[in-house]
Amino acid sequence: MTEKQWYHLERPDSVESPGLVFYEDRIKANIQLLISMIDDISRLRPHVKTHKSAEVCKLLMDAGISKFKCATIAEAEMLALCGAADVLLAYQPIGPNVNRFITLQQQYPLTRFSCLVDNETTAQVLATLSQSNKLKSVVFIDVNVGMDRTGILPVNVLDLYAKLAQMEGLILKGLHAYDGHIHDSGFPIRSEKARTIIDVLNYLSAEINSRLKQQPVIVAGGTPTFTIYNTQTAFDCSPGTFALWDKGYQDAFEEQHFFTAALVVSRIVSLPGINLICCDLGHKAVAAEKPLDKRVAFLNAPELIPVSQSEEHLVLDAGENHSYQIGDLLYGLPYHICPTVALYENATSVSSAHADQIWNISSRKRKITI
Repeated sequence: MTEKQWYHLERPDSVESPGLVFYEDRIKANIQLLISMIDDISRLRPHVKTHKSAEVCKLLMDAGISKFKCATIAEAEMLALCGAADVLLAYQPIGPNVNRFITLQQQYPLTRFSCLVDNETTAQVLATLSQSNKLKSVVFIDVNVGMDRTGILPVNVLDLYAKLAQMEGLILKGLHAYDGHIHDSGFPIRSEKARTIIDVLNYLSAEINSRLKQQPVIVAGGTPTFTIYNTQTAFDCSPGTFALWDKGYQDAFEEQHFFTAALVVSRIVSLPGINLICCDLGHKAVAAEKPLDKRVAFLNAPELIPVSQSEEHLVLDAGENHSYQIGDLLYGLPYHICPTVALYENATSVSSAHADQIWNISSRKRKITI
C-alpha cells in the first residue's frame, strides 16, 4: 500500500468542509495488521470509542472479531444493533445508567453485556436491580493500576472479589485494568512500566484462583501497551485507536505500523494578510485539547504554521509569496482522532471497491434509544 498521495479525493467537490473522511481500505489493512499481531483472535476486544461507527464495527466482525469494549451506553447499543456477541461497557454505571444497563440487557438478549464495578455499594445496587428483573449482570472489577482515574487499588481487590462473588444477581467475570498513564514514546520504558502491571495482575489472578477456585478473565491495556500485552500475557487486549490511527500515535509509537485512515478536510476561506491564510477548521472540527501546534498536520501543506484557532476558523502562516488561493483543499491529519471523530455526525467513506459512502458516527450521541 503506497503512502504517495493516498489521501487525494477523486471527487473533492462532493465533500463539504470541514469534513471527516474515512479511508476504508486502510481501515481494513489496520484490522488485518492487528489480528496478525496476536496469537489468538479471541483475545482481541477492540475499543469502539475511537470510530463510534457501526460500519467499522461490521468490518471488525467480518474479520472474525466478536468481543468489543465501549465507554457509553450508546456505544454498547450500537454494537448490539450490529449483532456483536460480547460487549464490555468499560464504565461503572451510576444513577440512571444502572437502569439503562438493565434495559440494554433486556432489549438485546442476543448480546452478552458486562460492565465495570469498583466498590461494594455500587455492585449491590446493580445486583439488587438485576435480581428484581430476573437477570444476572456480568461484571469485571476495575483495578487502578496507576492512572488514578477509576478503579480499586490492587491491595483491596481480593477482598472485594470475595464479596462480589457471593452476590446474587451478579456474575463476576474477572478484572479490568486500563493503563492510560503509560504513553512514553520509548518502547523499552513502556515495556518496563507495563511489566510491573502484568506482575500485579498475574499475582491477583493466581490468588483468586487459589482462594476462590475461579480463573478470572483479565482485560488490560489500550493501544500504547498493546505491543506488550499481546505477546507477554494471555490477557484480553483492548486497543482502539489502531482502526483509524492519528498523528500523535504515529509520532509516538514507531514500533506500531498502522496506517492513518481518517482525515479532516478543510478549505481556505480567506486570505487575511500577506502571509496569512484562514481555513474552516476550528475548535468544532478538530480536537483542540492539545497545544495549537499539536492539533492537526496538513499532509499536502506541511509547511503551514498555525497562528490562532477559534470555533470556526484556523489561521495559518503560509509565508510570504505563497500561492494558496481561496477554495484550496487541505487534508488534515488530526493529532488526536478519538475526540475529533466525536465532533462529526457522519464521515465520507472512500474505497477502491465502491463509490463514496456516508457512514454515520452513530454513537457520538449519548443516547440511541435507551
